[in-house]
Amino acid sequence: MTQPIEVRNPRTGMPDYRFTPPTERELDTLATRLREGQRDWAAADAAHRGQVLQDWAARIEARRDDLAAALEADTGRRRLARLEIDGAIASIRGWASRAAALMPRSDWVEGRANPAIRHAGQYLPYPLVGVISPWNFPLTLSLIDAIPALAAGCAVLVKPSEVTPRFAEPLSATIGEVAGLAGVLALAPGVGETGQGVIARADLVCFTGSVATGRKVAAQAARRLIPAFLELGGKDPLIVTKTAPVEAAVTAALRGSVLSTGQACQSIERIYVAREIHDAFLERLTDEARKVRINWPDIASGEIGPIIFEAQAETIRRQLEDAVKKGAEVLTGGTVERHGGGLWLKPTVLTNVDHSMAIMTEETFGPVLPVMAFETEDEAVALANDTEFGLSAGVFAGTLKEAEVIARRLQTGAVSLNDAALTAVFYEAEKQAFKASGLGPSRMGDAGLTRFLRRKALIANTGAPAPLSAFAEEAGS
Repeated sequence: MTQPIEVRNPRTGMPDYRFTPPTERELDTLATRLREGQRDWAAADAAHRGQVLQDWAARIEARRDDLAAALEADTGRRRLARLEIDGAIASIRGWASRAAALMPRSDWVEGRANPAIRHAGQYLPYPLVGVISPWNFPLTLSLIDAIPALAAGCAVLVKPSEVTPRFAEPLSATIGEVAGLAGVLALAPGVGETGQGVIARADLVCFTGSVATGRKVAAQAARRLIPAFLELGGKDPLIVTKTAPVEAAVTAALRGSVLSTGQACQSIERIYVAREIHDAFLERLTDEARKVRINWPDIASGEIGPIIFEAQAETIRRQLEDAVKKGAEVLTGGTVERHGGGLWLKPTVLTNVDHSMAIMTEETFGPVLPVMAFETEDEAVALANDTEFGLSAGVFAGTLKEAEVIARRLQTGAVSLNDAALTAVFYEAEKQAFKASGLGPSRMGDAGLTRFLRRKALIANTGAPAPLSAFAEEAGS
């Protein structure tokens, strides 16, 4: 019997929700049910699956208020909670409408060396996909892999984070209201052991989270010889050249760093500015950062919410203390504040930073904006690439061409040109993470669906089979 887990409210700091993770036997039952349901789900055509998904989107829309209330309690923010729901509905409808067109063709093709031998493909979905999602965008990141996997014909078992599990209850209610969906989709909130249990039962695992945990997921998947698609941490740089318009660059930098309290893997976490405009940029950034409001005491006002995960606040504190100790100067913010039991950090602009500081090398996951000057483009590129991460980046320059030239030199999976963190709002461009930021095919673009299909080769001989004598030693003389 597993023990109930109490869940902390990020606005009050107090536990106000409790859930019980599934037992091993319950996970077995779930996995068996999903595998059984997947057989008919995969046998149906993509149009049928698309209609079921469209029905699900309608049920989520109908229960929007219940889901929004749960997400608000999970994350301590209102506007972004509702945007998560809108995004999930749009994602479901988008994949549902695209799935049939994305299913690969399986026409027979004549062989190049011997036209009598033909081949065709059969594309089979992985029967059971396990999804392990993090706490920063609970709904979005539970469904970003699950939806295209379902559209491809897989069954999906989602393990949401124990930090933000409240949304799973109303979301599961919507699943139960759609004929045929509960047989192929289930949520099982739990702790690390639950995640391990999901990996032990899945045919493919999708994980979003830290590099440290991602390595453990990859190791467990490797022992079972199943694929692991990993979306891990980032330390995204923004390069601002001397030709960049300062006001626009500041706007992009602030939003890219502070949105969602910086609790996003694609947040800008270090800013490199050409010496020629460094002082002007830093002054304007500091002025704008001071205007940003926390959403306390009124959740319906302000731009940034609380730090969701209490342990993350300690990481931020440690990095700030290390930076100041090594000579960094805090221009605004800089102190984790407690209001009503919750933890908030106002946008924190730092100067006099360098790569000896953890704030410039380790993932922060908070609204911290360290700004460092550079002299040449080569130096800026070298600084941006001086990291174990390679998730995404940004370049702001006077022209798109100038930004593109620099972007092509960066060792990262995506680069926003004359903006920042565009992967948070634009999902059509396929990308793969570099270095320690991830593993596997793109979850964006068409590959977001096709990666859940395996290709079986059917090879047919339209002529006579070759006899053994054709391979006799004498035959080659």
